[in-house]
Amino acid sequence: MKTDRRTLALENRRISIRTELLTDQLVSQAGLTASQAHMLFFILSHSAKGTSLTDIHREFGFSKATLCRILKQLRQAGYVRVEPCAADERRKLLFGTEKGAQTRHFLDQAVHKAWDQVYEGFSDAELQELDRLQKKMIQNLSVHTNSPNDSRRREDCEESPTTTQTV
Repeated sequence: MKTDRRTLALENRRISIRTELLTDQLVSQAGLTASQAHMLFFILSHSAKGTSLTDIHREFGFSKATLCRILKQLRQAGYVRVEPCAADERRKLLFGTEKGAQTRHFLDQAVHKAWDQVYEGFSDAELQELDRLQKKMIQNLSVHTNSPNDSRRREDCEESPTTTQTV
């Protein structure tokens, strides 16, 4: 019996949407959405040197307009601050704030709980196989869409900025 590829594609979409909804529920106690939590994690993990909207776009693939909206919400809530890059004043660097750092543990627990629930009942071998197949799909999509998943960051702004914009 041949596998219905349309059903596979629809089920992948449903899994993604339901995982996002589950994570939204679990991180909502911090007043954040799953997308905001993932973006905040990325910013916090790059807080030593800062990161940019372009870096986040490369990592997650969201449109820059969507990322700008999420960033604005994180800034207004006091989780993120923006500083100009010393090497290029047109470029802005993003850093987590103390409030963001204090929220990290809760968000980490919430996201891990979501993952535990999504992968409940999977053996290690099944998870490894799923990982292998997903990477193969991503590679196929990268080849056919001419947009490789390049999460390597540009390090063109390594100096620390001298001016800080308070949010």
